Amino acid sequence: MAELEITIGGRNFMVACQEGEDHFLRTAAAMLDTEAQPLVTQMGRLPEARMLLMAGLMLADRTASVEDQLRVLKARVQELESQPAPEPQRIEIPVIPPQIPETLAEIAARAEALADRVDEVASR
Repeated sequence: MAELEITIGGRNFMVACQEGEDHFLRTAAAMLDTEAQPLVTQMGRLPEARMLLMAGLMLADRTASVEDQLRVLKARVQELESQPAPEPQRIEIPVIPPQIPETLAEIAARAEALADRVDEVASR
């Protein structure tokens, strides 16, 4: 068992945890301290039990709100996943750019003109 000193609301506490879980404990303590600090600032010195109770309740309220949001989002995800996939849209993309046929026609005309010249030269 590892022992850690954590600070909540300006007060230090010694807490034990399993080996390797100290990071989780420190994170949880930091969350609780975040809730306790405004209480200490607003109300001054509170009895330890009251400060921890109030901070715990505020943290639980925040957690409940997040859980409600999570429930709504999970329901929305389930709704979206249960819908059939939309039909794929057919999109036709021209493979040959429109200017290519014109260019090919010009090349063909030049080739024919060259063939005619070759025929003239050959028949002389």
